[in-house]
Amino acid sequence: MMFTFLWLIWGHFVCDFPLQGDFLARGKNHVSPITGIPWRWCLLAHCAIHAGWVYMVTGSVALCLAELCAHAVIDYNKNAGRYEFGTDQMLHLMCKIAWITLAR
Repeated sequence: MMFTFLWLIWGHFVCDFPLQGDFLARGKNHVSPITGIPWRWCLLAHCAIHAGWVYMVTGSVALCLAELCAHAVIDYNKNAGRYEFGTDQMLHLMCKIAWITLAR
């Protein structure tokens, strides 16, 4: 389980930084979206990248969908100014702890 958990954590950082890029990072923000770009599609794309990683690591469709939904809620609320970057990252990592617990 520890190995799986480490893959989830590593994947989070890969998906949240190099695989997100500036376009998705700015485009997913519903408060100040990129003109002409539907923020919902950007948020969905970003969350689907994360969900895909969770599926590849765990093989669980349920955890994949849980990641998709949780990641969307967390990022939406961060963009709404309800909390800052550090809290956002902590919440994402807490989700990984939940997924590894549920995957047992």
